Amino acid sequence: MNNTLITAHNLDVLSTMPSQTADLVLTSPPYFRQREYDHETPHEIGNETTEEEYLNSLLAVFRECFRVVKPTGSIVVNLGDKYLNGSLALMPYKFAIQATDLFGAKLINNITWTKLNPTPRQDKRKLVQSSEPFFLFVKDATQYYFDQDAFMEHLDALKAGNRAKPSNGLGKKYFDLIDESDLQPEEKSNARRELTMVIEEVKTGVIEGFRMKIRGVHAQPFGGQEGGRKIHIERDGFTIIRILGKTMKKDVIESPVEAIKGNPHPAVYPLYVVQQLIKLLTPENALVLDPFCGSGTTCVAAKMLGRRYCGIDISPKYIAYAEERLAAVQERELELFV
Repeated sequence: MNNTLITAHNLDVLSTMPSQTADLVLTSPPYFRQREYDHETPHEIGNETTEEEYLNSLLAVFRECFRVVKPTGSIVVNLGDKYLNGSLALMPYKFAIQATDLFGAKLINNITWTKLNPTPRQDKRKLVQSSEPFFLFVKDATQYYFDQDAFMEHLDALKAGNRAKPSNGLGKKYFDLIDESDLQPEEKSNARRELTMVIEEVKTGVIEGFRMKIRGVHAQPFGGQEGGRKIHIERDGFTIIRILGKTMKKDVIESPVEAIKGNPHPAVYPLYVVQQLIKLLTPENALVLDPFCGSGTTCVAAKMLGRRYCGIDISPKYIAYAEERLAAVQERELELFV
């Protein structure tokens, strides 16, 4: 199953795969009654008559994916919605609910892909749909691989490069607030000492910045668990919040819709988004599986990032095109796509 593309119905292949084989399943099944992807394969998923039939088809594939993925692995499914009788069908969310209810999958994140160039709509009574969910499921919420530092890491580098040097007056306002506060003399002394230490951390580049909360000066934070900020303020008279300097890794990825010249597949999700998810959810040499391979974007991204891949699709035409894309990866520089 390593570094291979297979032309077949995905259930026929998945049913033969050993359990706990894949590190990541990353896929985008055909959306419900959106388009006919390949006229030579009229029985493909997406052409069902009813919502129930469609969801049952997806869940049958998900069940096998859930079996095949490792306890440390993840399953990411991208689905788009559809208007039925003038109303959004909420198809992606119906799928996600049933996947968690039927198989015990844990939905860790609903990652939103925001399209920078969504398709214009002529309907003047609806806003343009510009986002789609990527549902992140895991088997075990305590042990799945998750490299948050690798996710969108280029933003950390950009932020570090734009970081301003600390001014000579850093922390002065907090020293003044300590002096003006109602803290006891020992509390004020401790606050000044801790403030001096954290200022030095900023100047030496250990952290990017900080905030300080002082009892009687700043509003009380919410929450009260042991070790929380509220406890620190009540006990010590102050708390210091260190800002490490890395970009907050949010559940939103902005990217344009991609159009690849000569691609026979009508629905391609962005290589950029797929790359970020692979970096987040797998180590190098991990096995990435796509049971709805299509034009091969998942496999291309996996190969670029030093992961093994396995793609399955019912259409010989799409598999042939995916093989062409994979062959071309050898001639490209990885840095252009990361």
